[in-house]
Amino acid sequence: MTTLWQSLLIALRALRVNKMRALLTMLGIIIGIAAVIAMVAIGAGASKMISDQISSIGSNLLLVLPGSTTSGGLRTGAGGTPTLTYDDARAIKAECPSVGEVAPTVRGSAQVVYGNQNWSTIVMGCTPEMLTVRDWPLAAGRDISQSDVDGATKVCLIGQTVADTLFGDADPIGKIIRIKKIPFTVVGLLGKKGQSPQGTDQDDVIFVPLRTAQRKLFGSQFPNSIGAMMVQARSADVLKKAEEEVTALLDQRHRIGPSRERDFTVRNLSEILAVAQQSSQVMSILLGAVASISLIVGGIGIMNIMLVSVTERTREIGIRMAIGAKQRDILLQFLTEAVLLTTVGGIIGMGVGVLGAMAVSKIMQWPTLVSIQSIVIAFLFSAGVGVFFGFYPARKAANLNPIEALRYE
Repeated sequence: MTTLWQSLLIALRALRVNKMRALLTMLGIIIGIAAVIAMVAIGAGASKMISDQISSIGSNLLLVLPGSTTSGGLRTGAGGTPTLTYDDARAIKAECPSVGEVAPTVRGSAQVVYGNQNWSTIVMGCTPEMLTVRDWPLAAGRDISQSDVDGATKVCLIGQTVADTLFGDADPIGKIIRIKKIPFTVVGLLGKKGQSPQGTDQDDVIFVPLRTAQRKLFGSQFPNSIGAMMVQARSADVLKKAEEEVTALLDQRHRIGPSRERDFTVRNLSEILAVAQQSSQVMSILLGAVASISLIVGGIGIMNIMLVSVTERTREIGIRMAIGAKQRDILLQFLTEAVLLTTVGGIIGMGVGVLGAMAVSKIMQWPTLVSIQSIVIAFLFSAGVGVFFGFYPARKAANLNPIEALRYE
């Protein structure tokens, strides 16, 4: 009885006889496995990039935005009229048990000047809670203090992009910059954050005390209004509860009854993250499914070449049966050849796929993430293709009539 080891040696000898044909047969499997690994790596990289960008905003966050208002029959769009105030933010912090921190903000763009350098950037008025809520460390200097907010002092924190543009390699701490021609002292340098989920540069920003922004930079007819607030729940477990508490409190403060439209919007950023991750996972599955088509084509190629091999070696099969080989020995021999073809092709394909993913990442600056799990699955799948598409030719060889096989010319 032929052992598995003997079948493997016979399979290797048969493949060596037709090296070029074996290589061309494996090409479909190589391309298929490489495509699956590369596509899954691209999809996983995109998913991680989206997750990192959303996580860079902060954890356990609610974003409260002004909503639409109706006055005298005139209806404004969302954010058209300031409906949130600094007092709303302080009330949420004081009266909502599930809320940890609240960071009210006002936002605008301004031209910033230092020496002979100038730059147009985003200027955001905030409170000391902003860096805590955003999980944003300082690279140097100090944070804005509550006394800075209460006294509307002219101090600021600058992002890495602003620092590189205005100061180059020089230390910005203690330097005087002009925002809308008003002098501000740089007291802190923000750590690097990178891109936001919308693709904007989060480091292209300047933070100033909230009261300073309201009174000296972006003055309006609503001096106590804020543009938005970021609310951080005490933990992920109470995030939904915090959302309910914030909504109920603002309904009460703004005198919004059951039949009246809210003049604010509360968004759960964790839900946005979940939707984004689900979308990227669907994309990964779709890319993997498209790439798997080439594996099926490669498997059909394996079946085709094994049927040709059975036809060419019919006399050999007859001789082996005549000297005592059983049907299972012939079946094992040809099945081993098919699995060997797909396994070797799969190993080469894995290497090509990993290199392809690395090349895409380097050339196109697109993040890729090759996981051990995808490599193992691809390897097992390639072996499975060999068994599935090699079984019919092997079965056909095993069922040959020995006498007819010996007569075959």
